[in-house]
Amino acid sequence: MHKFIPCVLTLALAGCQLAPEYQRPDSPVLESYPDAESLTDERGFVAAELPWQDFFADPQLQVLIGQALENNRDLQAAVYRIEETRGLYRVQNAERFPSLGIGADATRGRFNQGTAAGVAGRGGSISETYSVSATVSAFELDFWGRVANLSTAARAEYFASIEAQRAFRLSLIRDVATTYLGLREAVERIALAEATVISRREGLRIAKVRLDAGITSALDFNQAEALLTQAETQLASIMLARAENQNLLAVLTGGVVAEPMPEPLSLEQQSSPPALDAGLSSSLLVNRPDILAAEQRLIAAKANIGIARAAFFPQVSLIGSFGYASSELDNLISSSNETWSIGPSITLPIFDFGRNRGNLTVAQARDNIAIAEYERTIQTAFNEVADALAGRRYLAEQVDAQRRNTETLQRVVNLARKRYQEGVVNYIEVLDAERSLFDAEQAFIQTRRAEVQNLVDLYVALGGGTLEQ
Repeated sequence: MHKFIPCVLTLALAGCQLAPEYQRPDSPVLESYPDAESLTDERGFVAAELPWQDFFADPQLQVLIGQALENNRDLQAAVYRIEETRGLYRVQNAERFPSLGIGADATRGRFNQGTAAGVAGRGGSISETYSVSATVSAFELDFWGRVANLSTAARAEYFASIEAQRAFRLSLIRDVATTYLGLREAVERIALAEATVISRREGLRIAKVRLDAGITSALDFNQAEALLTQAETQLASIMLARAENQNLLAVLTGGVVAEPMPEPLSLEQQSSPPALDAGLSSSLLVNRPDILAAEQRLIAAKANIGIARAAFFPQVSLIGSFGYASSELDNLISSSNETWSIGPSITLPIFDFGRNRGNLTVAQARDNIAIAEYERTIQTAFNEVADALAGRRYLAEQVDAQRRNTETLQRVVNLARKRYQEGVVNYIEVLDAERSLFDAEQAFIQTRRAEVQNLVDLYVALGGGTLEQ
């Protein structure tokens, strides 16, 4: 019997685990992406292993991304949140070990001795007491794994904050690239609009000369003027878009953009970055920081179930002290002056009116929520990659079609102008041809920007550059 009691105590001190065993949920998506095989390049890079400096060729964009990663306020806040959760984890993990404190005390006092009640005596005595002790205060014996699960949950939240910061870093790179590409699109469209405005002003001048000479009617002149105002309106709209992109870049990069800046690349020059290998969807589970963060939150949710279950069992704490106490300081540290105490404190829930059961229900519901959010994050990532792969094919085809359309419309404009000068057609045909050409040229620039943007989206969707950090 005496040998059995230490064995039981040892097993109790080892604790038992009430939290569900963590198992990664099955992936809710297909293993391969639609049409991925036809887009696979044997020379493709793994996006997660490719640093952003090697993916983005534009030297001006590289400067902007570097400045954003250094100065963006939201990214700085994400870094500080990592420090916060690291500190919380250290605090919680420390609860698994006894807290040892050392204290010392010295008192000296005079006590009067009265000869009768209420009458102070003439004499008195002086008392001196000295003590030194080491104490362990309220150390919980973790029989049910409550403290261990609290530490596990805190550690998972800490890891989740790290992944959340990496996810935000990747998102920031995408936002800077997206805004910069919008700026480059606006610059190219402005150059086209300005050239068109100059050309149409010259056309309006010629129409005015022909009107004054009686060669054409006022209708042709007004149509030429409408063509000019259309280009001027479009120019003002694009200049507004350029200003908005510049302002957003200042926010993303954390302040005024560094000067002087290197020369940028055109959208056409940026449409051929390093080829990327999409791989299998399972690679997203280890490459996408948002998925890794969701998984850590799921681990924390399961630990919280163990914490809620432990609340149904007694909570045992241990309080102890050891030290010395004496009325003489010189002889304080000696075996005859030893003092010690030890004792457990037990709290047993009896009537809580459903509080513990309610907390367990909440923990289990949050675990189910975490599972659903984890699976949704995977589905979102899969969808982003699939969309980017589709865009990789069809946007290239669209750019080629837009280019051929623009070339065709340019020939139509040249032919319409020639036929108008020969008096074969009315000016309305020239007007329609030039309007169609201008719209097609603007759309061509927008489509080329969309193609480059899609390549950026694919890089980010595959977890670009996360493994090199």
